[in-house]
Amino acid sequence: MKQILLLHHPKLPRSLALAQEWAAQFERLGTRALLISAWAEGEIAHEAQKAELAITLGGDGTILRAARACAPTRTPILGINLGRVGFLSEMLPERFDATEIVNQHYWIEERVMLHAACARNGRSLGEFEALNDVVVGRGELARVIRLATWIDGDYLKTFVADGAIVATATGSTAYVFAAGGPVLAPEVKTLVLVPIAPYLSQLKSLVLPEGSRVAFRLQTDHHAILTVDGQIDIELENGDQVMVQASQHVARFARFQPRTYFYSTLVERLREREGERGGNVTNHSR
Repeated sequence: MKQILLLHHPKLPRSLALAQEWAAQFERLGTRALLISAWAEGEIAHEAQKAELAITLGGDGTILRAARACAPTRTPILGINLGRVGFLSEMLPERFDATEIVNQHYWIEERVMLHAACARNGRSLGEFEALNDVVVGRGELARVIRLATWIDGDYLKTFVADGAIVATATGSTAYVFAAGGPVLAPEVKTLVLVPIAPYLSQLKSLVLPEGSRVAFRLQTDHHAILTVDGQIDIELENGDQVMVQASQHVARFARFQPRTYFYSTLVERLREREGERGGNVTNHSR
């Protein structure tokens, strides 16, 4: 194995301590381990070119950052769950085994990513990659925005809503799920469109065929926000356009669990959330 990246969360002291401990284990096995802050996406992208695997020590947000940085080089990600939910993580730190990792006793799962571009008066405001979702939403004021929406160049409708989400199957267990959209199995390559709190609309969600392109034109008399994976924000104005489609890159994950792991994970996470609402669960620390 050429090199392993240990991506630690800069605000979790335990994350750095574990990364240092595991780096020493990898070195004893003859494998170079490089510690990088999970928030240093540029450095991660550079080092991923030489890495066989990236290990994240944090929550799902840490994995989202790693996915954007590692996708262009197709570097697999192994997620260690130190967070609260852990839909994307592979294991708890107690199950970590450096020898199994070095010997590559895992299989690779690929997940669709998104590519988003936004423009103002024909001028690009930026292009972005996302693993979970791209959201066009209202800004600080609690006022609806209007989103004229096209699918593959054909006009769909104008949503009067708090905003709209375009998500991958991975993102269907995140904001889409909270907004009442469907849960998609991770291998599904389709995208899902979900308006957020739409006013007088019967269209609550729409699962799109593989390869579909979604375009929005914003109509508002105040500011709105483009949010990528809940981590990148771009302020939008009236008339701005946002285009979303599947990325040419995919996120790759190292998995030790059975290939049907997603369904048991989904049931477990939903049970945990239900327990929290009922006051029956007191500790979900990872």
